[in-house]
Amino acid sequence: MIPPAPVRSFWRRRIADPIITQLTQGTSPEKIALTLAVGVAAGLFPFLGFTTLLCFLVALALRLNQPIIHVINQVLWPIHLTMVLVYIRMGAWIYGATALPFDPSEVTYLFMHSQREFWSRFGLMGLHALTAWLITVPIIVGGLYFPLLHVLRRFITTHPPKPSSP
Repeated sequence: MIPPAPVRSFWRRRIADPIITQLTQGTSPEKIALTLAVGVAAGLFPFLGFTTLLCFLVALALRLNQPIIHVINQVLWPIHLTMVLVYIRMGAWIYGATALPFDPSEVTYLFMHSQREFWSRFGLMGLHALTAWLITVPIIVGGLYFPLLHVLRRFITTHPPKPSSP
């Protein structure tokens, strides 16, 4: 009788296994490290609803792995919600402005019913958040790329790629 396969965690099945598969199929550690780092930075874009499009376009432009970048984007959504607020406050600090208090239900209502009022009240807040995000992107990418590259290179030396079938 064959023993049952061990239960693999969600993180193992959805994050680690696809990355390991890419590495063992010959995708370079540099490309995967860049995909992960850029995926985190793009997944923290401070405008709700635009991260998927941004991840798609960046991965397309840089020829990065689309499935991996989108998995990273989806895994980051709880952090993304928090970072939107952080970017708003950081941007206000950069510009020397007061961070405006806002009610998410009010923002949603204005967005749905009055674009003019929405942009007049929250447009500068968006500019502040975008500026803060743009400043942090190189820090996020560089801070993740080099450690991930080191880990992935070590992994590839202990788990060489599978030979291609003819």
